[in-house]
Amino acid sequence: MPASGTGFDCRLLEQVFQRCFADSENTRLLGGAAEPEYVPAGEPGPGGPCAYHRLYFREDYFASALHECAHWCIAGPGRRQLRDFGYWYAPDGRSVEQQAAFQQVEVAPQALEWYFARACGYPFRVSLDNLAGGEAARREEAAFRIAVTAEANRRRGDGLPPRAAQWFRALSETFGTHLCAPSLVFSVDDLG
Repeated sequence: MPASGTGFDCRLLEQVFQRCFADSENTRLLGGAAEPEYVPAGEPGPGGPCAYHRLYFREDYFASALHECAHWCIAGPGRRQLRDFGYWYAPDGRSVEQQAAFQQVEVAPQALEWYFARACGYPFRVSLDNLAGGEAARREEAAFRIAVTAEANRRRGDGLPPRAAQWFRALSETFGTHLCAPSLVFSVDDLG
């Protein structure tokens, strides 16, 4: 659902991200895109080449912004020099093999997205991003929910990556939840 009018304003996410990372990482979070995309500095993107890295999220979807931030927080320095962090993307209607590969790389970002959603007080939903997958995709969702939950709880013990921890703290303060990441417990039952 669009964030406009819900109290979850994507413009606020953009402002907080810029405060955290515009100078230190030369990166901006930008909404309004038809599709999510990461464009390194100097590469053409919407509006042409730019002197800073751009992390685009879809339209004004709050969850899309949190999800793209999770990918960015996981990507190392080398991947942040590559368009879309060097990952492939196959659209909805993937083969069984493509869906398995998608799910494997989505566990960690979706676990981080869950942290960020909690920091904002925003509802989190796992996404297989495979609406055309039918009954097989629905069966896979239960296993995927378990994997995302396990990863979120593992990160609680291991700690969040530095940029993710900084982003979590800023979100928690800005949205007034004042949560502490290591104290969070995640349950598959919380995923509805």
